[in-house]
Amino acid sequence: MRGGKVLSFGEILLRICPDVSIDWITGGQLPFYVGGAELNVATALSLWGLPSSYMSAMPANTMTEGIRYYLERKGIDLSPMHWSGDRLGIYYLPKGKDVKHAGVVYDRANSSFSQLEETDIDWDAVFKDVVWFHFSAICPAINQQIANICVNAVQVAKKKGIFVSLDLNYRAKLWKYGKDPIDIMPEMAAYCDLIMGNIWAAQRMLGTSLPVMFEEQRPEYPKEALVEQAQKTSLEIRKTFPQCRYVANTFRFDYQQNGIKYFTTLYAQDGLLVSNEYLSESIVDKVGSGDCFMAGLIYGLYKQRDASYTLEFATAAAYDKLFIPSDATVSSVADIEKRIKE
Repeated sequence: MRGGKVLSFGEILLRICPDVSIDWITGGQLPFYVGGAELNVATALSLWGLPSSYMSAMPANTMTEGIRYYLERKGIDLSPMHWSGDRLGIYYLPKGKDVKHAGVVYDRANSSFSQLEETDIDWDAVFKDVVWFHFSAICPAINQQIANICVNAVQVAKKKGIFVSLDLNYRAKLWKYGKDPIDIMPEMAAYCDLIMGNIWAAQRMLGTSLPVMFEEQRPEYPKEALVEQAQKTSLEIRKTFPQCRYVANTFRFDYQQNGIKYFTTLYAQDGLLVSNEYLSESIVDKVGSGDCFMAGLIYGLYKQRDASYTLEFATAAAYDKLFIPSDATVSSVADIEKRIKE
Protein backbone atom coordinates (compact mmCIF):
# COMPACT_ATOMS: atom_id res chain seq x y z
CA MET A 1 0.00 0.00 0.00
CA ARG A 2 2.96 2.31 0.45
CA GLY A 3 3.49 5.01 -2.13
CA GLY A 4 -0.10 5.72 -3.13
CA LYS A 5 -2.23 8.56 -1.87
CA VAL A 6 -4.80 8.52 0.91
CA LEU A 7 -7.79 10.55 -0.31
CA SER A 8 -10.21 11.98 2.25
CA PHE A 9 -13.57 13.28 1.01
CA GLY A 10 -15.97 15.50 2.94
CA GLU A 11 -17.19 19.00 3.65
CA ILE A 12 -14.66 21.63 4.66
CA LEU A 13 -16.02 23.88 7.41
CA LEU A 14 -15.14 26.85 9.53
CA ARG A 15 -15.62 26.23 13.26
CA ILE A 16 -16.36 29.45 15.12
CA CYS A 17 -16.12 29.11 18.87
CA PRO A 18 -17.20 32.06 21.03
CA ASP A 19 -16.13 31.81 24.66
CA VAL A 20 -19.44 32.12 26.49
CA SER A 21 -17.70 32.42 29.85
CA ILE A 22 -16.75 35.99 28.88
CA ASP A 23 -18.49 38.88 27.09
CA TRP A 24 -17.21 37.82 23.66
CA ILE A 25 -19.53 40.21 21.82
CA THR A 26 -18.26 43.35 23.54
CA GLY A 27 -14.70 42.10 23.37
CA GLY A 28 -14.98 41.28 19.68
CA GLN A 29 -13.34 37.90 20.23
CA LEU A 30 -14.45 35.13 17.89
CA PRO A 31 -11.74 32.50 17.38
CA PHE A 32 -12.14 30.07 14.51
CA TYR A 33 -10.56 26.93 13.09
CA VAL A 34 -10.55 25.36 9.63
CA GLY A 35 -11.85 21.83 9.90
CA GLY A 36 -14.37 19.17 9.09
CA ALA A 37 -14.15 15.49 10.04
CA GLU A 38 -12.42 14.28 6.90
CA LEU A 39 -10.08 17.26 6.69
CA ASN A 40 -8.99 16.54 10.26
CA VAL A 41 -8.01 13.06 9.11
CA ALA A 42 -6.17 14.39 6.06
CA THR A 43 -4.29 16.93 8.19
CA ALA A 44 -3.11 14.32 10.68
CA LEU A 45 -1.96 11.94 7.95
CA SER A 46 0.05 14.66 6.22
CA LEU A 47 1.64 15.65 9.53
CA TRP A 48 2.62 12.01 10.08
CA GLY A 49 4.31 11.73 6.69
CA LEU A 50 1.69 9.97 4.58
CA PRO A 51 0.80 11.24 1.06
CA SER A 52 -2.47 12.85 2.05
CA SER A 53 -4.98 14.23 -0.44
CA TYR A 54 -8.26 15.99 0.29
CA MET A 55 -11.36 16.61 -1.79
CA SER A 56 -14.21 18.96 -0.94
CA ALA A 57 -15.94 21.90 -2.60
CA MET A 58 -15.20 25.55 -1.98
CA PRO A 59 -16.19 28.80 -3.65
CA ALA A 60 -13.35 30.57 -5.41
CA ASN A 61 -12.72 33.83 -3.57
CA THR A 62 -10.08 35.65 -1.55
CA MET A 63 -11.06 33.93 1.72
CA THR A 64 -10.85 30.42 0.33
CA GLU A 65 -7.56 31.15 -1.41
CA GLY A 66 -6.15 31.88 2.03
CA ILE A 67 -7.50 28.56 3.29
CA ARG A 68 -6.02 26.81 0.28
CA TYR A 69 -2.54 28.16 0.97
CA TYR A 70 -2.89 27.31 4.66
CA LEU A 71 -3.72 23.67 3.91
CA GLU A 72 -1.11 23.30 1.19
CA ARG A 73 1.54 24.54 3.62
CA LYS A 74 0.53 21.59 5.78
CA GLY A 75 1.46 19.30 2.90
CA ILE A 76 -2.09 18.34 1.91
CA ASP A 77 -2.66 17.71 -1.80
CA LEU A 78 -5.70 19.79 -2.80
CA SER A 79 -5.60 19.01 -6.53
CA PRO A 80 -8.96 17.14 -6.36
CA MET A 81 -10.71 20.18 -4.84
CA HIS A 82 -13.90 21.22 -6.63
CA TRP A 83 -14.06 25.01 -6.94
CA SER A 84 -17.75 25.85 -7.19
CA GLY A 85 -20.72 27.38 -5.43
CA ASP A 86 -21.05 30.50 -3.33
CA ARG A 87 -20.31 29.75 0.29
CA LEU A 88 -18.31 27.78 2.82
CA GLY A 89 -20.17 25.90 5.55
CA ILE A 90 -19.86 27.21 9.11
CA TYR A 91 -20.66 25.78 12.50
CA TYR A 92 -20.61 27.43 15.89
CA LEU A 93 -19.44 25.53 18.94
CA PRO A 94 -19.37 27.69 22.08
CA LYS A 95 -16.58 27.06 24.53
CA GLY A 96 -16.29 27.85 28.22
CA LYS A 97 -16.37 25.94 31.47
CA ASP A 98 -18.20 22.88 30.12
CA VAL A 99 -16.43 21.81 26.93
CA LYS A 100 -18.14 18.41 26.80
CA HIS A 101 -21.70 19.63 26.58
CA ALA A 102 -21.44 22.69 24.35
CA GLY A 103 -24.25 22.68 21.77
CA VAL A 104 -23.40 22.91 18.08
CA VAL A 105 -25.17 25.41 15.81
CA TYR A 106 -24.91 24.75 12.07
CA ASP A 107 -24.85 27.39 9.35
CA ARG A 108 -24.07 25.26 6.33
CA ALA A 109 -27.24 25.29 4.21
CA ASN A 110 -26.55 25.80 0.49
CA SER A 111 -22.80 25.44 0.98
CA SER A 112 -20.63 24.63 -2.02
CA PHE A 113 -20.25 21.04 -0.87
CA SER A 114 -23.98 20.53 -0.37
CA GLN A 115 -24.59 21.72 -3.95
CA LEU A 116 -22.35 19.10 -5.59
CA GLU A 117 -23.98 16.99 -8.28
CA GLU A 118 -23.05 13.46 -9.33
CA THR A 119 -21.90 14.73 -12.72
CA ASP A 120 -19.44 17.14 -11.07
CA ILE A 121 -17.01 14.38 -10.10
CA ASP A 122 -15.10 12.01 -12.36
CA TRP A 123 -14.04 9.41 -9.81
CA ASP A 124 -11.84 7.58 -12.32
CA ALA A 125 -9.74 10.74 -12.62
CA VAL A 126 -9.91 11.63 -8.93
CA PHE A 127 -8.69 8.17 -7.90
CA LYS A 128 -5.51 8.32 -9.95
CA ASP A 129 -2.59 7.19 -7.72
CA VAL A 130 -5.00 6.71 -4.78
CA VAL A 131 -4.72 3.52 -2.72
CA TRP A 132 -7.00 4.49 0.19
CA PHE A 133 -10.33 6.36 0.19
CA HIS A 134 -11.79 7.74 3.41
CA PHE A 135 -15.15 9.36 4.11
CA SER A 136 -17.64 9.59 6.95
CA ALA A 137 -21.39 9.30 7.51
CA ILE A 138 -21.55 13.08 7.80
CA CYS A 139 -21.40 13.31 3.99
CA PRO A 140 -24.55 11.31 3.17
CA ALA A 141 -26.34 13.02 6.06
CA ILE A 142 -26.34 16.28 4.10
CA ASN A 143 -28.71 15.38 1.26
CA GLN A 144 -29.60 12.63 -1.20
CA GLN A 145 -27.33 13.89 -3.96
CA ILE A 146 -24.27 13.77 -1.68
CA ALA A 147 -25.34 10.28 -0.58
CA ASN A 148 -25.47 9.25 -4.25
CA ILE A 149 -22.00 10.72 -4.79
CA CYS A 150 -20.68 8.63 -1.90
CA VAL A 151 -22.20 5.46 -3.35
CA ASN A 152 -20.59 6.21 -6.71
CA ALA A 153 -17.26 6.83 -5.02
CA VAL A 154 -17.11 3.56 -3.10
CA GLN A 155 -18.28 1.56 -6.11
CA VAL A 156 -15.54 2.97 -8.33
CA ALA A 157 -12.98 2.64 -5.53
CA LYS A 158 -13.78 -1.02 -5.10
CA LYS A 159 -13.45 -1.70 -8.84
CA LYS A 160 -9.98 -0.17 -8.66
CA GLY A 161 -8.94 -2.20 -5.61
CA ILE A 162 -8.75 0.88 -3.38
CA PHE A 163 -9.02 0.35 0.38
CA VAL A 164 -12.12 2.14 1.73
CA SER A 165 -12.65 3.37 5.30
CA LEU A 166 -15.86 4.73 6.81
CA ASP A 167 -16.39 6.63 10.05
CA LEU A 168 -19.94 6.19 11.35
CA ASN A 169 -20.21 9.77 12.59
CA TYR A 170 -23.82 10.46 13.58
CA ARG A 171 -25.09 14.05 13.43
CA ALA A 172 -28.79 14.17 14.30
CA LYS A 173 -29.10 17.80 13.22
CA LEU A 174 -28.03 16.92 9.66
CA TRP A 175 -30.35 14.04 8.73
CA LYS A 176 -33.22 16.29 7.63
CA TYR A 177 -34.07 15.24 4.06
CA GLY A 178 -36.55 12.48 4.83
CA LYS A 179 -34.13 9.57 5.14
CA ASP A 180 -32.77 7.85 8.24
CA PRO A 181 -29.17 6.59 8.34
CA ILE A 182 -30.37 3.00 8.21
CA ASP A 183 -31.95 3.78 4.81
CA ILE A 184 -28.67 5.03 3.37
CA MET A 185 -25.56 3.71 5.12
CA PRO A 186 -25.74 -0.09 4.55
CA GLU A 187 -25.36 0.33 0.79
CA MET A 188 -22.08 2.20 1.33
CA ALA A 189 -20.85 -0.05 4.14
CA ALA A 190 -20.98 -3.01 1.76
CA TYR A 191 -17.93 -1.59 -0.06
CA CYS A 192 -15.86 -0.70 3.03
CA ASP A 193 -12.75 -2.49 4.31
CA LEU A 194 -12.62 -0.61 7.63
CA ILE A 195 -15.66 0.59 9.55
CA MET A 196 -15.16 2.70 12.66
CA GLY A 197 -17.75 3.96 15.11
CA ASN A 198 -19.27 2.55 18.27
CA ILE A 199 -21.96 0.06 19.23
CA TRP A 200 -24.62 2.79 19.23
CA ALA A 201 -23.73 4.26 15.85
CA ALA A 202 -23.59 0.78 14.30
CA GLN A 203 -27.06 -0.02 15.61
CA ARG A 204 -28.52 3.26 14.34
CA MET A 205 -26.79 3.29 10.96
CA LEU A 206 -26.22 -0.35 10.04
CA GLY A 207 -28.98 -2.09 11.99
CA THR A 208 -26.79 -4.20 14.25
CA SER A 209 -28.42 -5.63 17.36
CA LEU A 210 -28.08 -3.88 20.73
CA PRO A 211 -29.47 -5.17 24.03
CA VAL A 212 -31.90 -2.98 25.94
CA MET A 213 -29.34 -2.50 28.71
CA PHE A 214 -27.21 -0.44 26.30
CA GLU A 215 -29.98 1.85 25.07
CA GLU A 216 -28.23 4.95 26.40
CA GLN A 217 -24.54 5.84 26.48
CA ARG A 218 -23.72 5.92 30.18
CA PRO A 219 -20.34 5.79 31.92
CA GLU A 220 -21.40 3.26 34.56
CA TYR A 221 -21.48 0.29 32.17
CA PRO A 222 -18.96 -2.38 33.18
CA LYS A 223 -16.03 -2.36 30.77
CA GLU A 224 -16.28 -6.13 30.35
CA ALA A 225 -19.88 -5.82 29.13
CA LEU A 226 -18.93 -3.10 26.64
CA VAL A 227 -16.06 -5.17 25.29
CA GLU A 228 -18.33 -8.19 24.92
CA GLN A 229 -20.85 -6.10 23.00
CA ALA A 230 -18.09 -4.62 20.82
CA GLN A 231 -17.16 -8.15 19.80
CA LYS A 232 -20.76 -9.04 19.00
CA THR A 233 -21.27 -5.85 16.98
CA SER A 234 -17.99 -6.38 15.13
CA LEU A 235 -18.84 -9.95 14.21
CA GLU A 236 -22.30 -8.89 13.06
CA ILE A 237 -20.82 -6.19 10.82
CA ARG A 238 -18.29 -8.63 9.39
CA LYS A 239 -21.04 -11.15 8.66
CA THR A 240 -23.40 -8.61 7.09
CA PHE A 241 -20.68 -6.86 5.10
CA PRO A 242 -18.12 -9.51 4.05
CA GLN A 243 -15.90 -6.88 2.38
CA CYS A 244 -15.16 -5.41 5.82
CA ARG A 245 -11.88 -6.62 7.31
CA TYR A 246 -11.57 -4.31 10.30
CA VAL A 247 -14.16 -2.98 12.75
CA ALA A 248 -13.18 -0.36 15.33
CA ASN A 249 -15.23 0.86 18.28
CA THR A 250 -14.56 3.84 20.53
CA PHE A 251 -15.84 4.24 24.08
CA ARG A 252 -15.61 7.79 25.42
CA PHE A 253 -17.49 8.64 28.59
CA ASP A 254 -17.73 11.66 30.86
CA TYR A 255 -15.57 11.48 33.94
CA GLN A 256 -16.13 13.84 36.87
CA GLN A 257 -16.98 17.45 35.95
CA ASN A 258 -14.92 17.98 32.82
CA GLY A 259 -13.00 14.77 32.31
CA ILE A 260 -12.94 11.79 29.98
CA LYS A 261 -12.67 8.02 30.31
CA TYR A 262 -11.58 6.51 27.02
CA PHE A 263 -10.74 3.15 25.46
CA THR A 264 -11.24 1.46 22.10
CA THR A 265 -11.43 -1.91 20.38
CA LEU A 266 -10.35 -3.23 17.00
CA TYR A 267 -11.60 -6.42 15.41
CA ALA A 268 -8.97 -7.70 13.00
CA GLN A 269 -7.93 -11.06 11.57
CA ASP A 270 -6.92 -12.46 14.96
CA GLY A 271 -10.07 -11.39 16.79
CA LEU A 272 -10.91 -8.50 19.09
CA LEU A 273 -8.17 -6.32 20.54
CA VAL A 274 -8.84 -3.95 23.45
CA SER A 275 -6.76 -0.83 23.95
CA ASN A 276 -5.31 0.64 27.09
CA GLU A 277 -7.76 2.81 29.02
CA TYR A 278 -7.10 6.52 29.46
CA LEU A 279 -8.50 8.73 32.18
CA SER A 280 -8.35 12.48 32.62
CA GLU A 281 -10.09 14.84 35.05
CA SER A 282 -10.14 17.66 32.49
CA ILE A 283 -9.84 18.15 28.74
CA VAL A 284 -9.31 21.14 26.46
CA ASP A 285 -11.17 20.42 23.20
CA LYS A 286 -13.31 17.41 22.33
CA VAL A 287 -13.55 18.25 18.61
CA GLY A 288 -11.56 16.00 16.30
CA SER A 289 -10.68 13.25 18.76
CA GLY A 290 -12.59 10.60 16.81
CA ASP A 291 -11.09 11.87 13.57
CA CYS A 292 -7.65 11.50 15.10
CA PHE A 293 -8.47 7.92 16.08
CA MET A 294 -9.44 7.15 12.50
CA ALA A 295 -6.28 8.81 11.21
CA GLY A 296 -4.28 6.64 13.61
CA LEU A 297 -5.90 3.49 12.27
CA ILE A 298 -5.16 4.56 8.70
CA TYR A 299 -1.57 5.40 9.62
CA GLY A 300 -0.91 2.03 11.24
CA LEU A 301 -2.52 -0.05 8.52
CA TYR A 302 -0.97 2.01 5.71
CA LYS A 303 2.46 1.53 7.31
CA GLN A 304 1.70 -2.20 7.59
CA ARG A 305 2.14 -2.17 11.35
CA ASP A 306 0.50 -4.95 13.33
CA ALA A 307 -3.04 -4.57 14.65
CA SER A 308 -1.94 -4.13 18.26
CA TYR A 309 0.38 -1.21 17.48
CA THR A 310 -2.23 0.29 15.16
CA LEU A 311 -4.91 0.25 17.85
CA GLU A 312 -2.67 1.64 20.59
CA PHE A 313 -1.29 4.38 18.35
CA ALA A 314 -4.78 5.41 17.22
CA THR A 315 -6.11 5.42 20.77
CA ALA A 316 -3.20 7.47 22.11
CA ALA A 317 -3.59 9.90 19.20
CA ALA A 318 -7.30 10.36 19.94
CA TYR A 319 -6.67 10.87 23.66
CA ASP A 320 -3.83 13.28 22.95
CA LYS A 321 -6.14 15.36 20.72
CA LEU A 322 -8.39 16.10 23.71
CA PHE A 323 -5.69 18.45 25.00
CA ILE A 324 -5.15 20.38 21.75
CA PRO A 325 -7.32 23.48 21.12
CA SER A 326 -7.97 23.06 17.40
CA ASP A 327 -9.86 20.78 15.01
CA ALA A 328 -6.87 18.69 13.95
CA THR A 329 -3.91 17.31 15.86
CA VAL A 330 -0.54 19.03 15.90
CA SER A 331 1.25 16.13 17.60
CA SER A 332 3.94 14.17 15.76
CA VAL A 333 4.19 10.39 15.58
CA ALA A 334 6.93 10.53 18.22
CA ASP A 335 4.77 12.70 20.49
CA ILE A 336 1.91 10.23 20.27
CA GLU A 337 4.08 7.18 20.76
CA LYS A 338 5.28 8.72 24.02
CA ARG A 339 1.66 8.83 25.20
CA ILE A 340 1.08 5.13 24.63
CA LYS A 341 0.74 3.39 27.94
CA GLU A 342 3.14 0.57 28.60
